Amino acid sequence: MGTLIDETTKVRPAAVELDDLDTLEAESMFIIREVVAEFEHPVMLFSGGKDSVLMLQLARKAFAPAPVPFPIMHVDTGHNFREVIEFRDKVVAEYGLRLEVASVQELIDQGIIKVDHELESRNRHQTRALLDAIKDGGFDAVFGGGRRDEDKARAKERILSFRDKFGQWDPKNQRPELWHLYNGRHRKGEHIRVFPISDWTELDVWRYLAREQIELPPIYFAHEREVVDNEGLLMAVNEYFPLPEGAESKMEMVRYRTVGDATLTGAVPSQATTYELVIEETSVSRITERGATRGDDRFSEAAMEDRKREGYF
Repeated sequence: MGTLIDETTKVRPAAVELDDLDTLEAESMFIIREVVAEFEHPVMLFSGGKDSVLMLQLARKAFAPAPVPFPIMHVDTGHNFREVIEFRDKVVAEYGLRLEVASVQELIDQGIIKVDHELESRNRHQTRALLDAIKDGGFDAVFGGGRRDEDKARAKERILSFRDKFGQWDPKNQRPELWHLYNGRHRKGEHIRVFPISDWTELDVWRYLAREQIELPPIYFAHEREVVDNEGLLMAVNEYFPLPEGAESKMEMVRYRTVGDATLTGAVPSQATTYELVIEETSVSRITERGATRGDDRFSEAAMEDRKREGYF
């Protein structure tokens, strides 16, 4: 006769408790692995900004100890902060990455993109450079670091977002993603934009980078810089943004919440020289980083959606 076993005495393995950052990390790495398994030729956008640094770190973790199995791409306006380009090149060399550069300047030199003057903002021109690079490289999936908390247009995006053969996006015609099931079907010439950190917030990004002790370009932390107030934005005075006639500059402790074209990306006053201090500042901020520091986004709610329809990220 068998012995009865008291179910309450069975030893069960202890449940592994994941905090919110562990959960976000696991979900993002799952998305990255799924895309690599399903698509033939993915590429990851990398500007050297904090979101692309996070995304690259997640990709490295997802495939460790193997190398990252796809190239990275920088859409280079030619008006970049020097510190960010130096950081980009350092990361490429350190991790042995393959870097693709989609250069706006090259398209200007070829006469494909027209500008009125050399210091004109090139932010909108990134779309043409990006779409040409996707087509020329034959990329069928493009990872981007967009997050839903950044602005209303990005909040409308799916994780896997379909782009037609012209690289355009239709926000009213998107695929359902119930139960984390992603539809990557596309025809030749079409591609999918992939946003693995869509559900992260700016604060999540900073907390994770701090936990993992990931290096960032130094301009993300408070430093002294010559700036001028330009319609409410603290603009760095440099070769891309010369001091306007009649304006007065000043040396101030600032940091950048986002990095983009130096002709339109402003800094914020700050004393946050460490991850911990940046996290404190971010936790009490009520304005998104793009709304606070990007001159092209802060005055028009439709600006980002219009550009995304055309093919921008």
